Amino acid sequence: MDNRRKNGGPIFWLVVLLGVFQLVGCASSPGQSSTDRLAHSRDLQSRPRAVKVLIITMFGPEADSWTKALAFPEEIAVPGLSPDYPLVKCTPSDICLMTTGMGHTNAAASTMALVFSNKFDFSQTYFLIAGIAGVDPNVGTIGSAAWARYLIDYGLAHEIDSREMPVGWKAGYFGIHAATPDSKPNLAYKTEVFQLDDSLLQMALTITKNVKLDDNDEARAYRALYSESAARGNPTVIQCDTAAGDTYWHGRQLGEWATQWTTVLTDGKGRYCTTQQEDNATFEALKRGDAAGLLDRRRVAVLRTGANFDRPHGGQSTYDSLKSKSGGFSAATNNLFIVGYPLVSDIVSNWPQWRVGVPKAP
Repeated sequence: MDNRRKNGGPIFWLVVLLGVFQLVGCASSPGQSSTDRLAHSRDLQSRPRAVKVLIITMFGPEADSWTKALAFPEEIAVPGLSPDYPLVKCTPSDICLMTTGMGHTNAAASTMALVFSNKFDFSQTYFLIAGIAGVDPNVGTIGSAAWARYLIDYGLAHEIDSREMPVGWKAGYFGIHAATPDSKPNLAYKTEVFQLDDSLLQMALTITKNVKLDDNDEARAYRALYSESAARGNPTVIQCDTAAGDTYWHGRQLGEWATQWTTVLTDGKGRYCTTQQEDNATFEALKRGDAAGLLDRRRVAVLRTGANFDRPHGGQSTYDSLKSKSGGFSAATNNLFIVGYPLVSDIVSNWPQWRVGVPKAP
């Protein structure tokens, strides 16, 4: 027998192939070619993912407070994010979570990479920057949750060593090209101070004002060492402003400078209460996304919870205060979700109203 006939000759294989093509055609949707279906599939894969709320955290424990409470089954790799936190995680209800890495540089780089990645549709997104901070005992206590109106850059300043500063100055810091610590600089960097949208701030305060915050015995015992009434009280939701700077400073004199610097930059309208490292950098990256037409910077809220006091109590050295274990860390990380989630939930649950803008506070 001819081997070509036994193994299937050219005519045999032509018939088989024609049959396969017919079966594929029968399986297709009516009027849709295989090319059309492939193009549609690719379009779905490349379409930016819509996001209702993006939670921005800075390091693992801040993110953990959210991932322990909510399921984030969807993970999206984004080039340019921190190698420690390369994934954006999302819920089926369009809540997404990112972690930037700590400090100005990581915060700016990661946020810019995400905003300009073309992987997400942020055109109607609300952004919640949520992290822990040091807290001024004159204004709040460890565990307290502070919604910010003003974001202050603590680090954009001249510095003269305090041992060499002019006589009569209270601090060796002053605005760049300003004459004295009491003089407002001309804000040439354009990132020295940001004011957040007040309508969103008021809604955040309204929604969360009665939330019961997490606390613990260690934190209660530590705050009792302070004489300030705000420090000795139970943690609550408050409104006051936050200062960002890469230098992890600590102490009464530097804290008093933060208060003064906030007053100068906000023309007396702001009140310093929390210190952290990232918020001005993160907001500037979002602001540039706004300028590119990718998002609305009026939809940004900033929540900082007190993990430690920014200065010592009476009889304690500044160094001992910096190294102390106050019990505030666990309370602060837990309270990020406890206070932040009611706002996030309200946005998602009432999306038809929030989609078009911030509803009026009742």
